[in-house]
Amino acid sequence: MNEDRLTSPALTSLALGFLRGPGSNARTILGLAGPPGAGKSTLARHLVAEVERAEGPGTAAYVPLDGFHLSGAQLDRLGLAHCKGAPATFDAHGYVALLRRIAADRFQDIYAPDFDRTLDEPVAARHVVRPHTRLVITEGNYLASSDTPWPDARRLLRELWYVHTDDQVREERLLGRHRDGGRDEATARHWVTGNDHPNGEYVKPGRALCTRTVPGTGELDRVASGTGQG
Repeated sequence: MNEDRLTSPALTSLALGFLRGPGSNARTILGLAGPPGAGKSTLARHLVAEVERAEGPGTAAYVPLDGFHLSGAQLDRLGLAHCKGAPATFDAHGYVALLRRIAADRFQDIYAPDFDRTLDEPVAARHVVRPHTRLVITEGNYLASSDTPWPDARRLLRELWYVHTDDQVREERLLGRHRDGGRDEATARHWVTGNDHPNGEYVKPGRALCTRTVPGTGELDRVASGTGQG
């Protein structure tokens, strides 16, 4: 695993490199892993925008794992609402099935769900992978996990990058996220310490399985203002 303090242009160059070498007409799936609040979604959206700017609209697409959050109704049914965001609260097998289709199907539009932080619920078909899409960037906390079925997802990825951000920075981001979502200060802090922190610690060992470590701070923080922070 390379541990690089790469700049935004350097990361964009790496992403574009997947489209400009041998087999450049093939579809490549790049994964971004990392703990909550690391900046995965910000980086993913940034890379998609930069690749499309260089190669044309629709050449890149964004597919977030967060779209596979279980709905509030299902979390209530399973008794998991208190630990929303933990591995068991995702439709992980559904996510892997979508990646398999993305890897194999170049003839149809493929729709992917998202997670709406205002609704605090997953929403269907917000993202689309077009037949001419050559780079799909997917991101989520658990892509580097060794537990089933995450290794099946990794086998579909060209590379998996670990997005690293200092824990203190992540905690401040997460507190802000929860406050923006309507939680008071005490509840937000309780959620960060009781839920986000253990989920982040669960994610960290997977760093050793990633292709490289990339930064989630610095200039990348200013990209995609108003979107999620991974």
